[in-house]
Amino acid sequence: MEILVFLFSFSALGVLYAMNTMPEFQEPYAILGTGVGVLVVVFLFYFLITRGNPPKDMLFYVFAVFSFTCIIDLTSALEYDGIIYGFMDFYQKTGEPYLGSSYAIMMCYWDGIVHLIMYLMMISRITDRKAYRTLGLFWAGSLCANMSVFITGIVAGKYGSDIRPAFWLNFFFLLLPVWGAVSLFTRPKDRPLIGGYNAQQAQSMKIIWRPTDLILIVMLLGSMAFTILRGLVALDSPLEACSIYLKQYEPYLKDPVGYPRVMMVHLFFYGLPLLGAFVYGLLKSGCTWMSDWTMFFAGAMIQCQWAHIGGSLHSRTTAPFRIPNDVFWTVFAANLLYAATPVILALRVHSDPNFFLKVCPFPGQTGLPNSEEKDTKITNYKDK
Repeated sequence: MEILVFLFSFSALGVLYAMNTMPEFQEPYAILGTGVGVLVVVFLFYFLITRGNPPKDMLFYVFAVFSFTCIIDLTSALEYDGIIYGFMDFYQKTGEPYLGSSYAIMMCYWDGIVHLIMYLMMISRITDRKAYRTLGLFWAGSLCANMSVFITGIVAGKYGSDIRPAFWLNFFFLLLPVWGAVSLFTRPKDRPLIGGYNAQQAQSMKIIWRPTDLILIVMLLGSMAFTILRGLVALDSPLEACSIYLKQYEPYLKDPVGYPRVMMVHLFFYGLPLLGAFVYGLLKSGCTWMSDWTMFFAGAMIQCQWAHIGGSLHSRTTAPFRIPNDVFWTVFAANLLYAATPVILALRVHSDPNFFLKVCPFPGQTGLPNSEEKDTKITNYKDK
């Protein structure tokens, strides 16, 4: 099924080419109507071809339809960068002109490549009746962060006075991943929930004897400090440190397009509490929520930082807002480390989850050898 979805998604190129050559489809309200109509047709296509063996997971249709729109986003980014021509001229003029900003171009590359790969992987697992909850949470974090920053940035930035009817299509791509995230969070986990001897041993070790976790705590504390600094810059704090950082390190935070400022505010109010919660989760054993939230946040952070770093380096960002040459590698390295920290944390939680499990002692457990065979971990749940 994933091969069919992949091939059918490229029919988006035919739709774009036809609209680009037919003036009657290039008016603002015609673009909105056509966009809604195309999405409905794509949904009906997948609904009809799966009637004989319908998927048990409704998110299948979301992933299939979004795979189609991934090709549209990738085409938009490639055309704005001058790599291809003749597909999106009309949309650049009367559809969504803010897609030509450097941040939006990098966002479209992420959607057209990374999200498309995730959709195909999740469709494959749904078709094979396999669990995909962990990957789904990563996707939900990525797309929720993507669209919340994108929509807010349009309204708050320089394009807020030039909103066209096609803008309202973006809420479809915000509400569905929010629904998907809620659905995935409330499903039974596909990983162990309870640990026995091995979990008890891991949770009896103080932080000083867990060097990996100790390093992660230091990295999280550094990320919290970085989040606070850039959040205060975005909020126009008069502190001297904020002024110095803005002028000498990341002037891109004040790019009039608005996306960088909105992203920093999002991270300040939503990311900062989560970073603090992760520090707590590394210190306090038995925090079973760590496996879900670290994966969700990793998806959100890596998407945001991809668009932020790429946007600050893109040729469409004017010179005054680019990273100064004398501090380029310092700022670049700081942003890479900032993006990598949640990903490393998520990998650590999922590769060795014993510290984050609930311990359920059994009679005669004391003195058992430290082996996987003697452990009391329950078998994995399967997604419903």
